[in-house]
Amino acid sequence: MNDFFMHNFHRLPVVFAGGQGAWLVDTAGKKYLDLSAGIAVNCLGHAYPPLVKAISEQAAKFNHVSNYYQSETAALFAEKLVAACADGGMKNLFLGNSGAEANEAACKIARKYSLKKYGPGRHTIVTLRGSFHGRTITMLAATGQDSFHKDFGPFTEGFAYIPGGDIDALEKALDAKTVAGLLIEAVQGESGIRPQSPEFIEKAARLCAERDILLMFDEIQCGLGRTGSFLAFEQYRCAGKPIKADVVTLAKGLAGGLPAGAVLAGEKAENVFEVGDHNSTFGGNPVAAAAGLVVLETVNTPAFLAEITRKGEKIMAAIRGWNHPAVQEVRGRGLMIGIDIEKDAWPILEAGIARGILILAAGQKTLRLLPPYTITDSEIEQGLEILKKLL
Repeated sequence: MNDFFMHNFHRLPVVFAGGQGAWLVDTAGKKYLDLSAGIAVNCLGHAYPPLVKAISEQAAKFNHVSNYYQSETAALFAEKLVAACADGGMKNLFLGNSGAEANEAACKIARKYSLKKYGPGRHTIVTLRGSFHGRTITMLAATGQDSFHKDFGPFTEGFAYIPGGDIDALEKALDAKTVAGLLIEAVQGESGIRPQSPEFIEKAARLCAERDILLMFDEIQCGLGRTGSFLAFEQYRCAGKPIKADVVTLAKGLAGGLPAGAVLAGEKAENVFEVGDHNSTFGGNPVAAAAGLVVLETVNTPAFLAEITRKGEKIMAAIRGWNHPAVQEVRGRGLMIGIDIEKDAWPILEAGIARGILILAAGQKTLRLLPPYTITDSEIEQGLEILKKLL
């Protein structure tokens, strides 16, 4: 292992040299079935041929142009991404590099919207306990998990947390005099793959609309088809109608493995940012945009999304069918699956390396599966057989 990295990762004992599809190969030539997809980043797997082609062709033209100008590739990507999110109410976007950056931009939009319309003092952003929104100082403040706050205070002020699913707490917290936005994950990832209840999301949508508080969905891990719909919140309804968000954030799988993030704005928020309000040196990078176009063209079709749902249901049904004494609960949507176990998760990850499988943890006693969408049924069966032995 390389000693020149800072010691801020608990790394597993393997160094990779290549990959194909749902498989990675280490420097000794050993193969590993990847059920982690780079934490939901490599959504189309490794070395996906159309992705490789698009990246190579764009890199052969030019790698980058500053946001003083536009690139044809980034402009097309923006158009296609807004169109893919139009059912959720999106009108335009800002392109960045990461989820934390996208969430920072979302909070800035909410605060400026509220300031311009209502004046100072209405700036609080409400998030949920168990949430994860990034690791910058401000996004740590937005994250509703105390374990992430240790050693890094003081934090950016103006964030409040409520328990997910608690409708009474939601109604109290969304104070029309002090709150600018509600930032939530329809399915929480880092705290163990926890979908929000339909009742909670519906109430959140109603209250935000009534009180003119921006409804903002963090879709960084659960979006882009991961849960079987292009955006996870599209699976929820308010008064029987599709929910329209005010702001949506995306990253992780957005460019299939290259750094890319986006914040999309609905009708209320589309004109909040003005010249100079926000920027990103690498945002809209044409190589990442070229990769993002492949992700959109591949993932955002009814047949492809239905396959994600089917594969996820196959995995969850199989694990539940084991009736394994170590498995306490299986939760998830699509290919975003959490498995609560009676023992610590990290030793299972370490044992998985020896058996040639890559899985994730979410908290101390939850295993997390985020396989690439392109995983085959036979690969799923291989992975499940190994996972059962690990347990």
